[in-house]
Amino acid sequence: MADIKTPEARSYNMSKIRGRDTKPELVVRKFLFKNGFRYRIHNDKLPGKPDIVLPKYKTVIFVNGCFWHGHAGCKYFKIPATNSEFWINKINRTSKMDQKNIESLEAMGYKVVTIWECELRNSVTREESLSSLLENLTIC
Repeated sequence: MADIKTPEARSYNMSKIRGRDTKPELVVRKFLFKNGFRYRIHNDKLPGKPDIVLPKYKTVIFVNGCFWHGHAGCKYFKIPATNSEFWINKINRTSKMDQKNIESLEAMGYKVVTIWECELRNSVTREESLSSLLENLTIC
């Protein structure tokens, strides 16, 4: 199956996909701030450059996109029909890198929390996910 967009149009579309300050990430950050948590963002001194770092709780939060990080079993994760081999390899590399970063952070004594994009899509699952996050942080 051929791509319906020209290479220039596809390149433009891909260039507009953000890697930081994404909508799901902003939802989590706003929730944390509203509940009195203070954090740092995108700490490049830590493995994986976590989206959110809560130094007081020695906790890091990754807000992962279901497609980019290969969220298994998620209805929003679907391998594209075009250039499938490239995407499978890319997503597998990302998943392996994520696992390596999590192991490194845990070895450093950090608690690692991963929130998936699909958990923040609708209000019901968003509330459940954020409440669960809040419980995890207050247990620390």
